[in-house]
Amino acid sequence: MQERMIFAGAGGQGLMTLGKVVAQAVMEADLNVTWYPSYGAEVRGGTAHCHVVVSDSEIYSPIVEQASAMIIMNQPSLQRFESMLSDGGILVLNTSLADMPESSNGTVLAVPATDIANELKSIRVANMAMLGALNAARRIVDDGYVRKALGVFLSGRQDLLELNLKAYERGRKCVAREVIRGPLRP
Repeated sequence: MQERMIFAGAGGQGLMTLGKVVAQAVMEADLNVTWYPSYGAEVRGGTAHCHVVVSDSEIYSPIVEQASAMIIMNQPSLQRFESMLSDGGILVLNTSLADMPESSNGTVLAVPATDIANELKSIRVANMAMLGALNAARRIVDDGYVRKALGVFLSGRQDLLELNLKAYERGRKCVAREVIRGPLRP
């Protein structure tokens, strides 16, 4: 098993935290993982993306040239990274800030993550809504490992932990009810 993922958006949208949470969850599941961040010229508001590779065997490179899965938070990131989605991959798209593409190499899953975060009264949890959708569609790790990883990052902040978990669950529900273009991998 190997997932080669790219998480991209604007600085301040929590992409690095998202990558770290995934990496922590994967380590909790006793799998191999690499996390490779990349920032634009400005951190908040500029471009930001990270590469996360998950495998049950040795990982030879942290760089993702063809992604089996992507989380894209905004239109500029969609334009920059969509061509890197491998055939049969999954693109989880924040449709609050990006338009559905005309076509794609794989499955496109529409998740209104920014709208979900606004409903929860915290724009900072849109990233966890996206992770919930991705993990529901791809089963990278058991949800319990994600909850445990969030507990590590939000230790002592029970209010923030609960808010992030709510966003995560809302994202998971999007897999069943939101627009899906293309087949999901079993």
